[in-house]
Amino acid sequence: MKPQKNEIIESLSDTQQFKGQVKGVHIVTLGCPKNTADSRDLMERLIEAGIPVTESPERAGFIIINTCGFIEDAKRESIEEILRLAALKKNGTEIIPIGCLVQRYKKELGRELPEIKTFFGLGEEEKIIQYINNRTTERFLQPGPVLQAPSSYAYIKISDGCRRRCTFCAIPMIKGRYKSIEPEKILKEAEKLLSAGVKELILVGQEISSYGIDRPACPPLNKLLREISSIPGDFRIRLLYLHPQSISDELLEEIALNKKICKYLDMPLQHSEDRILKLMKRPGSKNSYKRLIQHIRSIIPDVTLRTTFIVGFPGETEKDFKGLLYFVKEMEFERLGAFRYSREEGTPACYFKGHVSQRTKDRRYDELMRLQTEISLKKNLSLIGRRMICLIDEVNEGVGYGRLEGQAPEIDGLVIIKGNDLRPGTFREVLIKKAYDYDLEADVIGDMQ
Repeated sequence: MKPQKNEIIESLSDTQQFKGQVKGVHIVTLGCPKNTADSRDLMERLIEAGIPVTESPERAGFIIINTCGFIEDAKRESIEEILRLAALKKNGTEIIPIGCLVQRYKKELGRELPEIKTFFGLGEEEKIIQYINNRTTERFLQPGPVLQAPSSYAYIKISDGCRRRCTFCAIPMIKGRYKSIEPEKILKEAEKLLSAGVKELILVGQEISSYGIDRPACPPLNKLLREISSIPGDFRIRLLYLHPQSISDELLEEIALNKKICKYLDMPLQHSEDRILKLMKRPGSKNSYKRLIQHIRSIIPDVTLRTTFIVGFPGETEKDFKGLLYFVKEMEFERLGAFRYSREEGTPACYFKGHVSQRTKDRRYDELMRLQTEISLKKNLSLIGRRMICLIDEVNEGVGYGRLEGQAPEIDGLVIIKGNDLRPGTFREVLIKKAYDYDLEADVIGDMQ
């Protein structure tokens, strides 16, 4: 689990002056799972270069902040984190912001934050290592505990960039064109994580359903999944961020038949109304989305569907919003997230007419999430009395906290588990006893797997 920001600040503020001693690097990750995967990759490169990485900020001479620049809230969080940690410069700790926010606003950040010596954007891992080595006047001290992937799950980025041009999204400007990562690298990373005890591999990218489209040597996603699942061991695979236009029958059939793949699809639709979808430059329509959802559920009857929608897009009327609510009520997604539209400079939608007030966006967001809470509770209540397999992520004072196939970490609900011999990173059969809006309670049955 990521350290809380106030814990980082408190522990650093009590640290003695470093005075030239370099105690290694601590990494703070903000934003999405793709950033988590990037931070792990950077951590491994630092260690290979002989630079210790510590999970204790008080042991760090450098704190790297992997920022997010996707929407306004994420940008604000990143800037606030930089400012808070920059205030600790008196302790001798150097703050190094990296990542998406820096990629997008490097010059502006340099002007506004003169106390920060340097910034690094995307793909500059070697420059970061060189910079740290050049700033070091003495040998590194022995490292503290090295950052490790969680024992139960880990993210693997299989693609970067985006080939879509949605009018609201700045990702193509930040990340560039779509790039599939070599399958050999993905398989090597998967094997390494599994050998370290990880039980759930979560494949992430801007839209992983297009995997291989840019590289003839890369297999399509369904074949990549077959290769990963052929690695020996007891583990499962989860897919995040599938574009509705690039979901093939071959992929759906692989998910349906492959026992190692979670029957879980994260498929952001962004809206349901044809007029708004056209303004967003999203392919498809309400009717085509309905057909796709029905088709997915026919091939994978026990599938958990997760989607996300944007409320308050420029020009969205009350009629459009009511249409979205009706669509959600009709489709009954097992999981749903929502964003208030964020006006991102440089994107076409930024210059559209008919921008919606913040008050209206907030109201629509609250109304949509209230509806989804009702749907989620109904879905959870239907699970009471069922025996299901749960992956335990954490155990605290004898109580386990885990997830079913239909629950992704950090974004979905969890299962609160009672029983004996509960251990993180193990699969247990549980009996669902109680249901809440998003979480479940269960008792362990059967032996540890």
